[in-house]
Amino acid sequence: MPIYEYELCDGDCVVCGGRFTLYRPVNAPPLTKCPACKRPVRKVISNFNTPNKLKPLSVTDAKKAGFTVYKRTVKGEYEKQ
Repeated sequence: MPIYEYELCDGDCVVCGGRFTLYRPVNAPPLTKCPACKRPVRKVISNFNTPNKLKPLSVTDAKKAGFTVYKRTVKGEYEKQ
């Protein structure tokens, strides 16, 4: 389930702090009011999390994963390794 960030359209609130996050299903209807203070909210575009790549893939790792590996020759053409 994705995490969505919301903020109040205007002002601050002691209950929600003016900004909060919620886990919501993708097919859920858009949230228009804060669940705590019932004031109008808008969705905030925020960062997203991606897995970190620990090391670059080597040619042997790519081949083991089923990829076809090509190398560029001096003439600008590519040949299969």
